[in-house]
Amino acid sequence: MKKIINLTILIITSLLIVACYKSKKSETMTTESNTSIFPKGEKLPNDWFTGNAFLTKFISKDKNNEFSAGNVTFEPGARTKWHTHPKGQVLIVLEGEGFYQEEGKPAQSIKKGDVVNIPEEVKHWHGASAISKMAHIAITNYKGDVQVTWLEPVNDATYNEINNQ
Repeated sequence: MKKIINLTILIITSLLIVACYKSKKSETMTTESNTSIFPKGEKLPNDWFTGNAFLTKFISKDKNNEFSAGNVTFEPGARTKWHTHPKGQVLIVLEGEGFYQEEGKPAQSIKKGDVVNIPEEVKHWHGASAISKMAHIAITNYKGDVQVTWLEPVNDATYNEINNQ
C-alpha cells in the first residue's frame, strides 16, 4: 500500500511540474523546443548514454525529497547504458517513440502517454528509437546517496535488431 501511495504522490508531483512549466514558457525557446513541453536541457555525459541525450532538472534530492525528477530528451538512436536503481524509477513518456528493456526480457515499445514503473535493482535500459526522438520525465528514488549504478552499453547489434522488428 505504501508503494502505491508513494507512486501516486510522484505522479501527481510530475503532473504539477508539467503544469507549472507549461505556464512559464520562456521567450528564449528555439523553434525546435516550441513543440516540446520542456527545454532540451543540458547534454548528458556519454559515460552513461550512447548518442545524444539531454536533461532538464526539476527536483534534486534534498531534506524533503528522497528522489530527483527531470525531463530527459533522447535524439533518434540515443539510449542509456544498462543500469539499475536501488529504489526504482518511474518514466512518463511525453513525446516520441522509444524502447524500454529489462535484462532477460523482450524490449517494449514506449510512446507518448506511457508510464513505466521500474522495480528496484532491475537491470534495464531505455531510449529513443532509431528514427524518432523520445522525451520522458524520470523520477528516480535514492537509497542513501545512490540513485543509479551505470553498467555496460547496449550493443549496437541488439539495438538495431529491436528497431528492425
